[in-house]
Amino acid sequence: MPDGQARRKQELAVYCGIDWSERHHDIAVVDEHGRLVAKGRIGDDMDGFTTLVEMLAAAGDSAAEPVPVAIETPRGLLVAALRASGRRVYSINPMAVARYRQRHAVSGKKSDHADAVVLANILRTDAHVHRSLPHDRELVQAVAVLTRAHQDATWRRTRTSNELRSLLREYFPTFLAALNGRKGHLTSADARAVLAVASRPAAAANSRHRSGRDDPATAGRQPARHAPAT
Repeated sequence: MPDGQARRKQELAVYCGIDWSERHHDIAVVDEHGRLVAKGRIGDDMDGFTTLVEMLAAAGDSAAEPVPVAIETPRGLLVAALRASGRRVYSINPMAVARYRQRHAVSGKKSDHADAVVLANILRTDAHVHRSLPHDRELVQAVAVLTRAHQDATWRRTRTSNELRSLLREYFPTFLAALNGRKGHLTSADARAVLAVASRPAAAANSRHRSGRDDPATAGRQPARHAPAT
């Protein structure tokens, strides 16, 4: 092999590990001997991704031979951006990372930077036993994004509903009793209609008195009108 090609191969034999979190990510780049080439912390935004790309470029990254990346999650904006760049991205199970950490670290304690180094070394020594994330078609990626957005929205609605139920149990128990057994409960149209006309216990009592009804879920509703018989 010519000397130029040998030097190029050696320069490209680097591996990147990213310890992921919601607000920031710790980066470690190691060479084929496990020596730390670069490290840093980036934010979960476009500036952070730009910094990461610059770090990889300085370590020998190129369009022809992009540096592979190991990270503990298969989702998120950072992973999507890395996959879109055309490089191999490996999602490593956190349990596997913990086993590697215990094998190579003296204390075995978790550290953001140390975990980034562990992830990079997993690729250096055992990339062949891990699978890189597939390159999905654009339609598949769009479906995945919408599915996760729907799931997150459902989780947020459930969490908010549970918090509202706890507050209403202390402040407005008759409201909860009126909606008990109704489809959708606090997320139903009935709940919104009642809160629109009786947002306080006193208002609900007045509404029941005016309408002559005991159920605050039906107080404030107009009775159904039937067409006159012909």
